[in-house]
Amino acid sequence: MKIRTLVATVAVAGLSVVGIPQTVFAADTAAARETITPAFTEAIANVPGKTMTALVVDYAPGGKSPSHRHGQAFVVGYVLSGAIRSRVNDGEEHVFHAGEYWTEKPGAHHTVSENASDTEPAKLLAIFVADTKDKNLVTFDKQ
Repeated sequence: MKIRTLVATVAVAGLSVVGIPQTVFAADTAAARETITPAFTEAIANVPGKTMTALVVDYAPGGKSPSHRHGQAFVVGYVLSGAIRSRVNDGEEHVFHAGEYWTEKPGAHHTVSENASDTEPAKLLAIFVADTKDKNLVTFDKQ
């Protein structure tokens, strides 16, 4: 399976990371809030023009992501280990534990995404269904 180019714009560091096949990168070099590892990218055979992309997001104890958007992608967040605190748009904050998931509609604003624990790490699988031409899957808000 071939991993295609993946783009994450990191406003906090003022960096744009492009073309990271099977490489780990941190969202902010000064204080690694999360580490994002591309897992896979696959065209959806029965939905021409759509691609499924998955990222593994590792949070250190107390780690968090800046608020962000995922463009016009439909997103599923599935907790692999630990507990993740999340809030989408103006909804309520909710803590999801290993084996639980949430979804984000296209255009949603992910205002809270963080490890719910200050002592244990947490990990989630973020799955995006997006237009194949959409390479900007994560856009952090300007701080």
